[in-house]
Amino acid sequence: MHDIDAFLAVLPKGRARRLTIVGQFFRFAKAHKIVLVDPARGLSAKTPKGFTGQTITLEQQRVLFRRWTTDPSVHPHEALLGILALLHGASSNEVRRLRATDIDPVNRTIRRGERPHPVPVDPASWSILQRCLAHRETQRTDNPHVMVTKGTKAGRGPASTAYVSHVLDPCGVPPRMLRSTRLVDLVNTLDPKLVAAAFGMNPEGAMFYLADHIDDGRLPIRLWPG
Repeated sequence: MHDIDAFLAVLPKGRARRLTIVGQFFRFAKAHKIVLVDPARGLSAKTPKGFTGQTITLEQQRVLFRRWTTDPSVHPHEALLGILALLHGASSNEVRRLRATDIDPVNRTIRRGERPHPVPVDPASWSILQRCLAHRETQRTDNPHVMVTKGTKAGRGPASTAYVSHVLDPCGVPPRMLRSTRLVDLVNTLDPKLVAAAFGMNPEGAMFYLADHIDDGRLPIRLWPG
């Protein structure tokens, strides 16, 4: 049953069509005694309430965390976007627009996007941020952004959306999934209104991440309060 729910949740807009196909298959299988019961029976074509997007498991988070904090061969941009999305729920847009002047080295905080207050940075994220700044220094650029590419080092604009959308390709997990993992954890364990205020989101945006049920394997690890 859970496998069928997961299959239907991959494309919420196609739930009704997918359920019809699954139902036909299992009715055929049951009629020919291939299966004893029809696991699709009783499932509704209506999209269930609550968050239905994809998140990553605890083990996946541990693997990614180790990759970004211990593997020197990983590009600094991948490590920065990945760790800020996973631990702090940062969006791709927030990371690509992050400027060197947004960083407070004394208090170890950064200002990001629409967030009303500086965000405290944990030691692991701070180390990766310093590595990314060191990489920026090698570019010999006047571009104020932390994430500087070959295409932006001669100017002052942020890295392109297209560039950032592929930064995490080597690890196989898109930024949105990492951000969703963090937000699902926060919204379902804290007051959604507080999360919305901290992230500079409207309350309705935070409520989107409420889930009626989350499998234990999908719950994110508490690495840092973010």
